Amino acid sequence: MHGEYKIPGGKLVVVDLDEENGVLRDVRVAGDFFLEPDEAIDAINAALEGAPSGTDGAGLAARVQAALPPGTVMYGLTAEGIGVAVRRALARATDWTDYDWQLIHDGPLPVGLHLALDEILTQEVAAGHRPPTLRVWEWQDPAVVIGSFQSLRNEVDPDGAAKHGVTVVRRVTGGGAMFMEAGNSITYSLSVPSALVEGLSFADSYAYLDDWVLSALGDMGIKAWYQPLNDIATEAGKIAGAAQRRVAAPQGGVPAVLHHVTMAYDMDADKMTEVLRIGKEKLSDKGTTSAKKRVDPLRRQTGLPREQVIANMVASFRSRYGLAEGSVTEEEMARARELARTKFDSEEWTTRVP
Repeated sequence: MHGEYKIPGGKLVVVDLDEENGVLRDVRVAGDFFLEPDEAIDAINAALEGAPSGTDGAGLAARVQAALPPGTVMYGLTAEGIGVAVRRALARATDWTDYDWQLIHDGPLPVGLHLALDEILTQEVAAGHRPPTLRVWEWQDPAVVIGSFQSLRNEVDPDGAAKHGVTVVRRVTGGGAMFMEAGNSITYSLSVPSALVEGLSFADSYAYLDDWVLSALGDMGIKAWYQPLNDIATEAGKIAGAAQRRVAAPQGGVPAVLHHVTMAYDMDADKMTEVLRIGKEKLSDKGTTSAKKRVDPLRRQTGLPREQVIANMVASFRSRYGLAEGSVTEEEMARARELARTKFDSEEWTTRVP
């Protein structure tokens, strides 16, 4: 069995092993990390040898940590990362490069249709009708997208939304409200088989699916990191938020994951605070008292046009995993339009948590 795990902000960990009678055998840990002293790698392998195959990632990490020689230095490597790589090997997880990725980057669409496309395309990946897909959104109108479980009245000021012509919709994923305007936001969705994140905790899957973005931002001179559970942050402030939904396997298909992210390219902070009701309790754990200071847009940090930031992100993804140009099929679009009409654009769905 073979498992790989790119530690967020670190290096690649590779584990090869066998499983015999419920225990790990012939465990071999490798990767492009740095480790001192040399004999520490033998201690790591020995610590995992004979471990019950049902041991969770934390238990495996504890075995590794306890076996390390005094003074061991690990750079780009953690005991927890080794545990994840072992679990991914046992789960027979896939890797990014196992797939033929497709890019969809079409023109502006209504926000309800964007949300419907996320659901339909992820269902198509689960059914095996389309390859794993990266889709970049283009905005038609200003919008607020609230999380699946948020209270509409607590999150949105209806007078502010009406004043600025903002469409309010509810997505199928959790998380907080996002204020978007054409030209000010960068949103992308990943529709992937869940095998890609097998062996990862729910929290770890967020950072794993966005590791490529951190690299792309780094190439643009931005040092970014994941701030659990679902924020991408820099020294200047938060720049993005992510959300996920798991899709059950249809008959003859596989489970799939929808992962979408909105990044702030630019921001009209005054308009945002007129439309969103951002409470003190939400801000209290962010280390700031001002909603306007919570998000620091990419325009300021990169000095690049929005289109160039997107092009750089796409190029980074393509260089790492490959990425072919694609499009939404007529059938997918027809289904998405109907889903938008009956669900995402309906008052019943938007107000399901008043």
